[in-house]
Amino acid sequence: MIERTLIIVKPDGVRRNLTEEIIRRYEDAGLKVVKRKTLKADANLLRQHYSAHVQKPFYKGLENFMSSGSVVAVVLEGDDAVARVRKITGATDPSKAEKGTVRGDMGIDSLEKADKEGRAIENLVHASGTIEEADKEIKLWFG
Repeated sequence: MIERTLIIVKPDGVRRNLTEEIIRRYEDAGLKVVKRKTLKADANLLRQHYSAHVQKPFYKGLENFMSSGSVVAVVLEGDDAVARVRKITGATDPSKAEKGTVRGDMGIDSLEKADKEGRAIENLVHASGTIEEADKEIKLWFG
């Protein structure tokens, strides 16, 4: 089934000039970029995007990280896009992500290190977790 999903290349990926390589990985897997924009996410946008986490202790660090530089929001389309993008992206913790995934190949952080340093994990990409989440996030980021 053709689906649309959202990825966000986070500030660490943009700073490390990995945006094009990251997007190429999804395109090489047969997904099509249908929308793309670069922006600096403000606190209001981030609070809406991460609404399930706003009250959690780690949220402030996450907001600080996500607003620390430019991000690139991308809508990808293709067969089973949500699940395929999650597989290509890899596990949340880059140190535990499989080789061959974006986080496994390009990630340089770990949850353990981020927790010790009291900051958000730098894991390159956000990827919508469900079709419903993707629909909501695409509307939020692209109107």
